[in-house]
Amino acid sequence: MFTNGLQSISRMTAKEYRILMKVMVFVVDNLYKENENNVENFVENKKLSEVYAKWNKMYMMSRSEIFTESDLENFRKDTFEWAKLFVEIFKPYSRSKLKFPKFHSWIYHIFESIRQFGIINGYTTETYESLHKDFVKIPYRMSNKKNVEDQIMKTLKRQDIINVINKKQKKKKPTKLLNFSSKLFKTKLTEANIYFCEKMNDPNINDNMIKGFNQFLECFDDFLDNILEVKNIKECDIIIYGMATLENGSIIRAKNKFHDKPWFSNIAISMDSNEFSDYQSDEELCYSKILLIAKIEIEEKPPLNFVLVQWYDFKFEKNSYLYNCPLLKLVELYNLIPIETIDNIIHIIPRFDEDNEYFVNKYIS
Repeated sequence: MFTNGLQSISRMTAKEYRILMKVMVFVVDNLYKENENNVENFVENKKLSEVYAKWNKMYMMSRSEIFTESDLENFRKDTFEWAKLFVEIFKPYSRSKLKFPKFHSWIYHIFESIRQFGIINGYTTETYESLHKDFVKIPYRMSNKKNVEDQIMKTLKRQDIINVINKKQKKKKPTKLLNFSSKLFKTKLTEANIYFCEKMNDPNINDNMIKGFNQFLECFDDFLDNILEVKNIKECDIIIYGMATLENGSIIRAKNKFHDKPWFSNIAISMDSNEFSDYQSDEELCYSKILLIAKIEIEEKPPLNFVLVQWYDFKFEKNSYLYNCPLLKLVELYNLIPIETIDNIIHIIPRFDEDNEYFVNKYIS
């Protein structure tokens, strides 16, 4: 999220503040206990988490490009709910009792302004800052500082053409593999069992990768029998990679060390329309953690590009969402799935005070 790292809060940009807001709800979740010391104006942890969740919901709606009357009414309702809780929590700590002109304008006048002048991002201060950055500063830096205005206009024209083309491509294309990188291991199918057992005893191998090695052959047989309906493969090459780049620019990882830390990507998988009734899904998506990235080379057949995944499931059958985000658990279910079935990479956050509980951060797209 913070590509350049996070330093002093006093030097944070507006963009970094917005990113921080998208994760703060998970930071404060169950952060402290109830008021055991009888602190005056004590803020319940549940309310503090809730005010961040309501802010994120309101903020995401505020950035909509189109508002119907019903959308505007929902936006007004969400804004009032957030404001009521915000005032309840922070009013005792404000010298002015939160009597800020911008706060008042947002709560009571923003909706009529949208009706009269269109979407918020057409006239707010935040947008003017973004416009200056996107349409002046960045194109200027891309130029060679000669005939700057002409170069800026040509750059913006090219960007506009690309945006128009992208908008016309409404149908979502299947994810395609661009390339593998960071080759880790290679073995033959006939030697794989012994090879994987050796790797599982290597102290430098991460637990996630050990689970992948332990499940690989069983998942491979299951895929051949039930998906490809191919039997009696006597030999093939199994190549394990640490990274793979997808055609959309996303990079999936399953590495013991990436900048000295293990990195195993979490992904969303689009459900087949025939399977909707068989599984509990989140808007037709299921979630999983990548344990291994593999290419299978079978003689006289095109290579098979897989990820071996461990599945997440909803933590509870009821109340499956918290802070408007799915609440999940890892289950002992593993599969080899084609890379082409990956919908996107997702941001999973462990619930730090609970065992085997995870949030899908829906606030980060």
